[in-house]
Amino acid sequence: MEKILCPKCSGATVKNGFQSAIQRYKCKLCRHKFQVIYKYRAYIRTINESIVVLLKEGCGIRSMSRVLNISKNTVLARIISIGNNLKPKLLLEKGWSYEMDEMWTFIGNKSNVSWITYAIERNSRSIVGFVVGSKTKENIQPLVNRLILSEPKHIYTDRLNIYPALIPASIHKRFQYCTNIIERNNLTMRTHLKRLNRRTICFSRSQLVLQSVLKIYFWV
Repeated sequence: MEKILCPKCSGATVKNGFQSAIQRYKCKLCRHKFQVIYKYRAYIRTINESIVVLLKEGCGIRSMSRVLNISKNTVLARIISIGNNLKPKLLLEKGWSYEMDEMWTFIGNKSNVSWITYAIERNSRSIVGFVVGSKTKENIQPLVNRLILSEPKHIYTDRLNIYPALIPASIHKRFQYCTNIIERNNLTMRTHLKRLNRRTICFSRSQLVLQSVLKIYFWV
């Protein structure tokens, strides 16, 4: 007879009654209760991985709900849960160069335009941080401060007029084609994420959902 191990700690388990005629188990070590077979697909262990894959392939919330055969509210809740556990990597290396840029999207409805301001490391092309909201000094300042603390070699931006007041002139670079990498990444993001398409009926329900989607796309 095959031994059933705990999915959390891989400890030994014992039978622990039934749920809708399905055998339940309890871990002897961590006391976690579970069942091997679930009628509701949202409890399948690989469902979060499936949500991440579909999100990166451009599926909207309702598309994921149909493909995975789970509620759209469950998809939203899982996306927020996954996003809450993700954080950008620490900027420990000094002398890196970054590019910063902004791209617009909708939140709630098409009359509510919001901006995504983010930074990309030039060599690895990894996203090191982002903010969602208006293009104001107060909103963008925390992201710029985080880059400056890593003692960068250069920070490249477009000609948005608030950057000179936020970035020291000694490291701030603004000239034609200096943000080619991040501009190309903007196109890739709009291709991969349905909610960022320029002409779409798909947009984020709230800023929290948009932030969670971006965290998953950037850091999973």
